[in-house]
Amino acid sequence: MRIVLDTNVVVSALVWDGTPYKLIEAAAAGEISLYMSPVLLSELRDVLMHAHLASRLTALRTSVEDAIALYAELAICASPPVTPRVVPGDVDDDHVIAAAVTAHADLAFSGDRHLLSMRSYQGIRIVAVAEALRALQP
Repeated sequence: MRIVLDTNVVVSALVWDGTPYKLIEAAAAGEISLYMSPVLLSELRDVLMHAHLASRLTALRTSVEDAIALYAELAICASPPVTPRVVPGDVDDDHVIAAAVTAHADLAFSGDRHLLSMRSYQGIRIVAVAEALRALQP
């Protein structure tokens, strides 16, 4: 199954625990394929550089760069040729959709209300993280 994670989900997975982290574990085990784009990876770096998140990573005995490297190793890079304007209310979320379309993703996981309100785009289901494990069931 091909999946794109919104940056907020990746941050949660790398900095905290719970359901988002289970998605990272599933990717590491080869149960799912994660996809990201260069723009999403850059956004992840920018967000993780915020002092409270960087200090949390330090407390976990890792660094922003190590967390980025881990995710970049797990996720396949899909480089969208264009980023169409499709998400109502948040232009930044268009990058999640563009990566999902380019990756031919089955699902996109997000905690963002703008993306979640779409529910799907070109056959790609957009699902809340709370529904993630249920959505992955055959």
